[in-house]
Amino acid sequence: MNAAATAAHVLLVDDDADLLRLLGMRLAAAGYRVSSADSAEAAMAQLVQERPQLVISDVQLPGDDGLALFERIRERHPSLPVILLTAHGSIPDAVDATARGVFSYLTKPFDGKALLDLVARALALSPVPASNSQAPAAWRAAVVSRSACMEELLAEALLVAQSGASVLIRGESGTGKEVLAQAIHQASPRAAKPFVAVNCSAIPEALLESELFGHVKGAFTGALQNHRGLFQVADGGTLFLDEIGDMPPALQVKLLRVLQERSVRPVGASQPVPIDVRVLSATHRDLDALLADGSFREDLFYRLNVVTLTLPRLAERREDIPLLAQHFLATLAARQGKRVNAFAPEALRLLATAAWPGNVRQLHNVVEQVCALATTPIVPLALVQRALRVPSLEVLSYSEARRRFERDYLVGLLKLSDGNVADAARLAERNRTEFYRLLQKHGLTPGRFRSDGGDVAAGDEAVAE
Repeated sequence: MNAAATAAHVLLVDDDADLLRLLGMRLAAAGYRVSSADSAEAAMAQLVQERPQLVISDVQLPGDDGLALFERIRERHPSLPVILLTAHGSIPDAVDATARGVFSYLTKPFDGKALLDLVARALALSPVPASNSQAPAAWRAAVVSRSACMEELLAEALLVAQSGASVLIRGESGTGKEVLAQAIHQASPRAAKPFVAVNCSAIPEALLESELFGHVKGAFTGALQNHRGLFQVADGGTLFLDEIGDMPPALQVKLLRVLQERSVRPVGASQPVPIDVRVLSATHRDLDALLADGSFREDLFYRLNVVTLTLPRLAERREDIPLLAQHFLATLAARQGKRVNAFAPEALRLLATAAWPGNVRQLHNVVEQVCALATTPIVPLALVQRALRVPSLEVLSYSEARRRFERDYLVGLLKLSDGNVADAARLAERNRTEFYRLLQKHGLTPGRFRSDGGDVAAGDEAVAE
């Protein structure tokens, strides 16, 4: 048994209960954490809740077979390895599946040692997420998350970190692009060297070239001494170019030359300076649109976009909001010297259901405000409401949501028909008697929807609101 095995999670998929039990016992004895599913649908439901590091599936399954399951897994979790179990008659299908990306296959009956060897090789390509260990791995310690979509993204980030490939990080403002870039740097062989970040939209165009590439003394008015650019400062490490979509066209040409020649020429210098820098870049802008209108160079785009990682919006990872809020609160309270240690349940519920157009950055700002204003150890709902200043997304029960929809639908029909019940019932494809019952149920009076403001006609009475 090894340390990696004790942390690794394997999902078994088979409708044969005896085989599931046997496989589970073998893998558990080897130190793996095992879960099981008896169909493709059950397996996909489990993947929504928690991403394993390996899926082992029989080819023959009820409903979608193992090959269809693999295609669905590959669509949502492209880096997750899948091993197929196959009978002799379906070996050609399994061989074809390996050509499409299945990690490997085993023919039944199979040897236990062969299974464990294959599992170990597959897991070597599927790094174990920190969520399965007692504490976050050091490289991703700054990423606070338990969501499946973030775990998938981090698994891909860990794989790409080991290479020297350029990475383009996409995502809305405030989603944490620089935090992910730092995590990639920490997981890379360059971790002991500098990580340097620059926001291309925050520096005036006239200064950006000097800031990136440096300048020599006398290169321009005010250049009183030699200045090392950020490429030289990051030599041996990683340079993170944030908001690359805002880089001026003239500077895009010079950046492309640096990436091609692996050297920089400081402003005013006659000789280039060799550099060894990995470039990570990020943008919240639509680079495809910028390519189409010619404001971003296509050749530079392909240099920077060897691998693309896309950060989800905070609203797409709501299960992380309580974790992030509590993490920010603990950090900020310690920094401000305040004894604030938790949120009231209704305050946390409001945070979890808010819209968050500003993503994680907005959440941090809200927590910073409530921490500064809190006078008790528990943050109350009123402080969160004040800090948000936006309506929350109300979570309704099914019956309440249905009732509200039905009432709004009836109101819309009455407005459209000018309060004429016969016309409204016809639009709803319901008979008049049934439609009256619906109006009474919701306390709606048709006459109030007439544009002439006339009295309620006989037969149009309903319970007033």
